[in-house]
Amino acid sequence: MTPPFSSPAPDHDPHDEIIPVLDFGGQTTQLIARRLREVGVFSTILRPDTSADELRAMQPKGIVLSGGPASIFEEGAPDMDPALLRLGVPVLGICYGMQLASRHLGAAVTRAEHREYGQANLTIADDSDLFHAVPSPTTVWMSHSDQVAALSAAHLQPIASTPTCPFAAVRSTDPQVTFFGVQFHPEVTHTPYGTDLIRNFAYAVCKCSGTWRMTEFAETQINRIRRVVGADRVICGLSGGVDSAVVTALLKRAIGDQLTCVFVDNGLLRRHERQLVETTFKDHFNIDLRVLDASKAFLKDLVGVTDPQEKRRRIGHRFVEEFKAAAEEIKGARFLAQGTLYPDVIESGHGHSGEAANIKLHHNVGGLPEELGFELIEPLRELFKDEVRKLGEVLGVPDSILWRHPFPGPGLAVRILGEITPERLEIVRSCDEIVLEEIISADLYRSTSQVFAVLLPVQSVGVMGDGRTYENVVAVRAVETRDFMSADWARIPFDVLARMSNRIINEVRGVNRVVYDISSKPPATIEWE
Repeated sequence: MTPPFSSPAPDHDPHDEIIPVLDFGGQTTQLIARRLREVGVFSTILRPDTSADELRAMQPKGIVLSGGPASIFEEGAPDMDPALLRLGVPVLGICYGMQLASRHLGAAVTRAEHREYGQANLTIADDSDLFHAVPSPTTVWMSHSDQVAALSAAHLQPIASTPTCPFAAVRSTDPQVTFFGVQFHPEVTHTPYGTDLIRNFAYAVCKCSGTWRMTEFAETQINRIRRVVGADRVICGLSGGVDSAVVTALLKRAIGDQLTCVFVDNGLLRRHERQLVETTFKDHFNIDLRVLDASKAFLKDLVGVTDPQEKRRRIGHRFVEEFKAAAEEIKGARFLAQGTLYPDVIESGHGHSGEAANIKLHHNVGGLPEELGFELIEPLRELFKDEVRKLGEVLGVPDSILWRHPFPGPGLAVRILGEITPERLEIVRSCDEIVLEEIISADLYRSTSQVFAVLLPVQSVGVMGDGRTYENVVAVRAVETRDFMSADWARIPFDVLARMSNRIINEVRGVNRVVYDISSKPPATIEWE
């Protein structure tokens, strides 16, 4: 089932200036749209095969072609409508998008002698528009095995290069085609001046005025919800986190008493989570809240399960079953709303192109079967976490809710490596409570993005008192990030880590060793499962 909010329809764009991004399956495609929105230009993501006629109807100020994991030489590799290059609007091709458009313009694309991945030094030959005010040389982020090899037949000229990529950026010299291509990724933070390049494309090349704001996104989504829902009722699945809180506020603003929220206690929650949700959403939002205690059913489903994907699948299946049961008691319920964000979508392999790699299932994305029985509403699926918080501010959501650290839909099940048992749940729940208490006490909660404890399927030898122990190992994970697509481990002061470790070992029976996770994302994910 295609969510009704997967991308704005051409006749309902929230602004008269739009630069759509054609998604060829890149893991960072949404970052392109996000960077455009950051500089004040509305952007949305479209299928890679979106026709020139469809694009013309949107009256775009420009078009961006994203990167992607495929090689243009692969059978079935995603293609584009070459007519979009002659719509009379500027086009920017990034990585795969550059290669594809350049080939359609007549350039030769070959497999590179050396696959280029990571940082590279870019020398700029022309800083008149796309690279205006970008220093040369500068650092850029590369990730490619194919590259443009010859330009003579394509009316393209090089405007930047690296030691291994002579055509790292190109421009069309054809007066009927305004095309720029960059082999690197300006959308990622590893390209320090990438946002400047995207700003230059939007303003110097596309001549945008930059007046789009989050308030317009909110109004567009509110109007869309009203149009789609009509007089029917919506069930919103609450988790107690930022995303579901913002969805609830958005729905409340749009449809008022047509909203019923359902909170499922799956037995995999943090300590006192259920009580917090009941108090917050009944008191602050004044909504119809139904609480279901399904903890026994969830835990029964997880007996003997150790594979992380299977955990997520079973939790997703049970989640759907519980909502079906809840819907039978809610008259006129036709829609299910969820706080799915873009990192959930892209990691589940559900990008607009259908080409994105599946990194992990999310209970509120890949785990929802077609026989759900509801129509799905996911008004945040185009946003990142920090954008959701900005939307929450627009909607008046309190800071105490907006700045809560994320908690995964599958709960503590993905913070227990191995089998889920009541005893192991109690261990990780107690450890999590201590970790958060120490982070808050040290005034580090707002400066970190996510902090939690993970129970490992490992036991180690220890000494307590005069006796030998052979007990569990707990890992502490703390990260800093803007968008949760990439993240770095947080440099928590040693004295804070020491207090966490001492308290966990002394207060949580069954743990005799604590370790600290210093992995970044990528290559690791933020959650361990």
